[in-house]
Amino acid sequence: MNKNIKLAVAGAVLALSASANAGIIIPAGDWTVDIGGNVNSFYTRTKHSGANVTANQDDTPMQVQTGLLPSAIGIGAKTRQNDLDVAFQFSMFTGSNANGGDNLSNNTIGNGGLGYSSLNIRQSYLSFGDKSWGTFLVGRNLGVFGSDAILSDMTLLGVGSGAGSQGSSTLGRIGSGYIYADWKAQIAYTTPNFNGFEAAVAVTEGTGQIDNQNLGYEGKASYSFAANDVTGKIWVGGKDLKIQTGATAGSATAAASGVITERDARASEIGAKLAFAGAELVGYYYDGKNVDSGNGTAINTNAAGNVSSSWADRDNNGGYVQATYVLPFKTKIGASWGKSVIEKGGSDVRDAEREATIVGAYHPLTKHLNLVAEYNHLDVENAAGTNGKSKTASLGAILFF
Repeated sequence: MNKNIKLAVAGAVLALSASANAGIIIPAGDWTVDIGGNVNSFYTRTKHSGANVTANQDDTPMQVQTGLLPSAIGIGAKTRQNDLDVAFQFSMFTGSNANGGDNLSNNTIGNGGLGYSSLNIRQSYLSFGDKSWGTFLVGRNLGVFGSDAILSDMTLLGVGSGAGSQGSSTLGRIGSGYIYADWKAQIAYTTPNFNGFEAAVAVTEGTGQIDNQNLGYEGKASYSFAANDVTGKIWVGGKDLKIQTGATAGSATAAASGVITERDARASEIGAKLAFAGAELVGYYYDGKNVDSGNGTAINTNAAGNVSSSWADRDNNGGYVQATYVLPFKTKIGASWGKSVIEKGGSDVRDAEREATIVGAYHPLTKHLNLVAEYNHLDVENAAGTNGKSKTASLGAILFF
C-alpha cells in the first residue's frame, strides 16, 4: 500500500512488528494504483455482570464477528505531476456479522443471509504536496488527535472490549485509555520530515453540533528516532472545538430551553513508544473537557433535545500502558492496562470510569495471515454509582493484503 493508505490497515500490521507490505500494485499510465486491505473475524464469548448486564437478555453473549478493525478494501493511486505528489484514496469497511443497527436491512436483531452487513466508507480523500514543503489532505480520513494512540494499540489486530454488542466493529481499547480519533471530513497539512520531527494540523467537521455553526481544530507534533537497535517515537497533540446544548426547533423542550448554548470542548495528549530487540513499550496520557460521551467517542456529545440548564461540564482524563514482545518463534505476546475517567458533574454521584486489562497473543502463519487470541477484562463504574464487569475471550484470524 502507498504511504497515504496505511493509517488503519498498515497501522495494525506495524502493531504486529511485521513489515508494512505493499498491496496489489498496478501501473496505469501516469498513475500507480494500489489495492489493499484486510479480512478478519473472531469467535467471541463475553461474560457480563453487574450493571453491564442488559435486562431480559442473556449475560453471556457469543458471536462470530469482526474485531476493532473492520474488514476493509482500499483503492488508491498516486502520481507525480508538475512537481507535485498527487494521490487519492477510497477505503470501504464492513463487518462479517449482521447483528447490529448499522446493517443494511435496518433490522437490529436479524442475522444470517438476510441480515446483511454495513458498508462504511471511512476514507475518501485527495492529497498533494512535495517532500520539500509538506502535504495537504482534503476529504475524509482518520482524525489527527488520538491517531497515534489507536494505531499503537495492540488490539487493532484483535477485539479488545465491546464484543457481543451491536455493530460491525468492537471497541478495542477505545474508551478505556484513549479517545477515539474518529473518521471525519477535514482539511489537513503535514510538514516535511525534519530529521525525525513532523507536525500536522487540521480543520475538521464539528461534532456535537445542532446548527453546524462550528468547526473543530486539531494538531500534533512528533519526533521519531533510531539509534543502533533502538527505535522510538514521542508525540504531543491537542484539539479544540465548541459543542452545542439545548433543544432543536419544534422539539418538546424547545420552550423550556429557548436557545442553543455553546460549550467548550478540548483535549491534549502526550505519548511515547520505544522498541528494542523484539520488545516494545507504549505509554499514553490525555486530559480534556467535554470530549467523552461515555465510551471514548465524541460522536454523541451533541446534547440536542436536552434543556441547557441540565447540562454539566465534565473533565476527562485517562491513558494506557502496553508491553509486547516477539518470541523466537515469531509469536507476539502483549499485555495492556488503561483507564478513562469522566469526572463527576451536575447530579453525578461519582466519577465515571472504564478500566480494561488486556492480554493477547498474535502469531503470523504467513507474512499476511495472523492468528489472534485475546482476553479482556473491562470494569465500568458509572456516574450513578453502579458497577459492571465484562470479561471477553476471543479467538480468530486476520489477513492483510
